[in-house]
Amino acid sequence: MKILFISRAYPPIVGGIENQNYELSIWLNEYLDVETIANKKGKKFLPFFLPFVSVLAVLEMRNYDALLLGDGVLGSVGWLVKLFYRKKPVICVIHGLDLTYKMGLYQKLWVGFFLKKIDRFIAVGNETARTALEKGFPKEKIVFIPNGVDTEKLIGNYSRKDLRDILKIDLEGKKVILTSGRLAKRKGSAWFVENVMPKLPENIIYIIAGDGPDKENIQKAIEKNNLFSRVKMLGYVSDEIRNVLMNTCDIFIQPNIKIEGDMEGFGISVIEAASCKLPVVASKIEGLQDAIKDGENGFLVEPYNVNGYVEKITGLLADEKFRKDFGEKSRQYVIKNYKWDFIASKYADEIKKQINA
Repeated sequence: MKILFISRAYPPIVGGIENQNYELSIWLNEYLDVETIANKKGKKFLPFFLPFVSVLAVLEMRNYDALLLGDGVLGSVGWLVKLFYRKKPVICVIHGLDLTYKMGLYQKLWVGFFLKKIDRFIAVGNETARTALEKGFPKEKIVFIPNGVDTEKLIGNYSRKDLRDILKIDLEGKKVILTSGRLAKRKGSAWFVENVMPKLPENIIYIIAGDGPDKENIQKAIEKNNLFSRVKMLGYVSDEIRNVLMNTCDIFIQPNIKIEGDMEGFGISVIEAASCKLPVVASKIEGLQDAIKDGENGFLVEPYNVNGYVEKITGLLADEKFRKDFGEKSRQYVIKNYKWDFIASKYADEIKKQINA
């Protein structure tokens, strides 16, 4: 079966959808014959990419059995293809923000019209599926398949010395907690710096790896609480440095908060961390509840619960043996439930089902 996969968000641009679309395009090829057309130039190129790929898809679809769209922004492409190929299934991955994006025109045309013509939606999280239902999408058109992780890609044999060389600080007697990913407001790093860090022991260092629109708010929280020596913002980091961080820090933190018009569809970073045997403490909110099963591959804390975060973090850091054992358990859980070849097989099954319907 030949599948045309279109992605408007793809490496080398960095982001959750970019990462998910790339890995999906690679691993799905193990099960189906997949041709990928991708926008590798980011959001600025999207006004050119959308009309180009719309025409190209219409011309090329006669050679394929199904069309797979990387996210809901491509709903207009799916709608156009359906006008010409009514019997060929169009399947769309939905992530969350591609349904909740506030722009009125997008909500009216994309969410209210274009996407309603799609045959099948693969939601990366149950919260995304619930949002789709609230937007009027038929329940029978929606299936939940979680995001995957390449469990061998990030794990490595790194030492605390490697971490010290990156941070350029003395780590003797220190504990290091980490957040990695795009700095969006919903990720809660500014809230965590403002409210949780002042209540944690002085020997705990918080590393924030990544860049994004909430960077300035995080910096203000650091300044306000005089946490220059305890909170380190690394900005964008290479894959190699990210891997060192994932394998040498003590705990991974994802303290998401509720932001109107935005949501965490799944949370790839937390399962990447767990795949590196790094215990995860995350907010019990939105798609993070699909990625983290409390007590299995991480721990969930109610959002905005300062004392909950303090108690869970200090408790984990106080018991090194438990932390190490739990890290091993987390990795095995991720391998069993989120390994990309397993997730890609579920995508393949769903696509075949649509083709044969």
